[in-house]
Amino acid sequence: MNARINPELLQTMPHSHHPDHLSNSHLDALEEETIFILREVAAAFERPTLLFSGGKDSLVMLKCAEKAFGVGRIPYPLLMIDTGHNFHEVTDFRDARAKELQAELIVRSVEDSIARGSVRLAHPGESRNVHQSVTLLEAIDEFRFDALIGGARRDEEKARAKERIFSHRDSFGQWQPKAQRPELWTLFNTRLQPGEHFRVFPISNWTELDVWQYIAREQIALPSLYYTHQREVVDRKGLLVPVTELTPARPGETVESRNVRFRTVGDITCTCPVESLAATADDIVIETLAADVSERGATRMDDKTSEASMEKRKKDGYF
Repeated sequence: MNARINPELLQTMPHSHHPDHLSNSHLDALEEETIFILREVAAAFERPTLLFSGGKDSLVMLKCAEKAFGVGRIPYPLLMIDTGHNFHEVTDFRDARAKELQAELIVRSVEDSIARGSVRLAHPGESRNVHQSVTLLEAIDEFRFDALIGGARRDEEKARAKERIFSHRDSFGQWQPKAQRPELWTLFNTRLQPGEHFRVFPISNWTELDVWQYIAREQIALPSLYYTHQREVVDRKGLLVPVTELTPARPGETVESRNVRFRTVGDITCTCPVESLAATADDIVIETLAADVSERGATRMDDKTSEASMEKRKKDGYF
């Protein structure tokens, strides 16, 4: 994927899809909805938290929270479930951004769940991404959170498209499609039984393009991984797998140094970059307009098998 798209593309693009047009009224409406939801959570729940990974979607949410409440006044802590295999550029950025906003940051680690015996790996090299569910549920129990604000969007994956904005979870932390509540006229039923909680998704109605338009407009700083950089990768079944200590090249694979960027950032063992020369948010807006594969479809190894399907993970308590 190359950001240096011919300028003639912009001349033939429908006006409603032109980057300059997209940067205005519809982003204002999305921002207003997100701020409304963030305030609604603060008003309706006793112990909410905002899931904050340091990724682009959570940074957009955090920007909206900053606008909703002000620096040093976000009324709920930030929660990060760390697999121990996260990119250090992202976790360093996470810590710096939380400090800048004077927000409380809670980090709970899959490594600790492994030490407690609540997570057992099939083998040392197994991806820990799916095991975040256990650590998350342990954090919910520890802090008695009754609402967790997440950055999932409906355009990411078909299971996420089924989500309500206020998504009910039972006393086991599980998502049951038949138990979800109607949300007519932006009215949210937030009643809970003991042990239950909600996952709340304020940017459900945003798309990847909306997110990048907003990042460009608001000049939101991001971890450097989101922009073009050189990285050693191997081409594995159509995915560019980064060569690291956790994801080494396999026998017979050719290691190449390519200009890449990450469309989404997660556990190193399951997150792949895409080839790109996009050095700014505006460059990425143009790339996104031309993309024909979803960000998860293009970059996530763990979404390729039915055993790791998003819907199964959501029913097990995943984000």
